[in-house]
Amino acid sequence: MNRIRTIAPLVILFVLVVAAAGYAQGKIAIINSQQAFETSVEGKKALGQMQDRENKIKSELQKQDDAIRLLENKLTTGRLTMTNEALMAIQADIDKKTTERKRYEEDQTRDGNQFANNIIQKIRAEMVAVIEALAKERGYDLVLDMVTSGVVTSSPTIDITTEVVRRYDQTKATATPPVKK
Repeated sequence: MNRIRTIAPLVILFVLVVAAAGYAQGKIAIINSQQAFETSVEGKKALGQMQDRENKIKSELQKQDDAIRLLENKLTTGRLTMTNEALMAIQADIDKKTTERKRYEEDQTRDGNQFANNIIQKIRAEMVAVIEALAKERGYDLVLDMVTSGVVTSSPTIDITTEVVRRYDQTKATATPPVKK
């Protein structure tokens, strides 16, 4: 009896939600924001810039690792022939370079994350404007993002990702490039 009292309101609520959804009949569209970002011209350019930054950082870290390894080898091979002061100086140099490497990596990670966030936010804001215009033009009442909204399944007929990317790329192609000073 107690179970019926708990379940009954839930069943009534479910029936009301289904009935309201039937009456609403709003137009819905979906977009895959990740796909839109990765396939747009600006998104590809941004991904390339982020990859270039990452490659430069990896290269610099490799150089620093190599320098530290050389000092470690020098310390290992010189243990029997070097003075205690010389060994301590090499160890101090290793410690200094290790600290510099760690700081460099932390700084570059922070800067890279900020750089990526700025680019992604800029492109996202521009794409939202395109999505809003497309939704208004086609009369969509709701546009869901497949990546963030938890959409489990959908009909391909309501997916506007390709159209958004096409229109976004068009806005970038028609925009005049900034004048370099």
